[in-house]
Amino acid sequence: MNIVMLGPQGSGKGTQAEFLSAKFKIPTVSAGALYRENIKRKTKLGKLAEKFTTKGILGPDSLTNKMIKDELSKPCYKKGVILDGYPRNLNQAKFLDKLINIDWVILIDISQAETIRRLSGRRVCSQCGQTYNIQAKKPKSKGICDKCKGKLIQRADDYPAAIKKRLRVYHQETKPVINYYKKQSKLIKVNGSHSIPVVFKSILKKIKK
Repeated sequence: MNIVMLGPQGSGKGTQAEFLSAKFKIPTVSAGALYRENIKRKTKLGKLAEKFTTKGILGPDSLTNKMIKDELSKPCYKKGVILDGYPRNLNQAKFLDKLINIDWVILIDISQAETIRRLSGRRVCSQCGQTYNIQAKKPKSKGICDKCKGKLIQRADDYPAAIKKRLRVYHQETKPVINYYKKQSKLIKVNGSHSIPVVFKSILKKIKK
């Protein structure tokens, strides 16, 4: 089973992707994590990606598509994959269709006010990148990562003004993607404002229909 996770920043699509991965025993691929991993390993693609990330901008579709293509060619994804953060736009969605057949596209929908509330409370480990939330997913020790004991920080783009700007970009790019998969009858929309377990149950209920 191949699944795409869509949703605005803070919608919890990454968390739900982890739940689905455990449920169906298929791996996840995060576009953001893929960028960070390639940069860390200093691969050819990583060196190119770093030129964009250091300027605070996303890499071009050609670069992101190449990373995804190389990753999905690995044997571990033969039984399926859950994609988080990709495709971001219509061009990427059409490219993905050439690589694999998508079974479900799960759109986790939340309001702008809820996005701001959640992201304002998000904290990220400066060492390993693990994500927490001071309201919903607190670390065991305040300001300290449970996994590696690194310092938790608030990203510059998790402040309200930056969040609103990111949301405008998200809606502009993602609306065509939503319509693209809706026409294919692959889109599942769930209310992401509920608790994590409730959202997960909603997803499973709709997948099984």
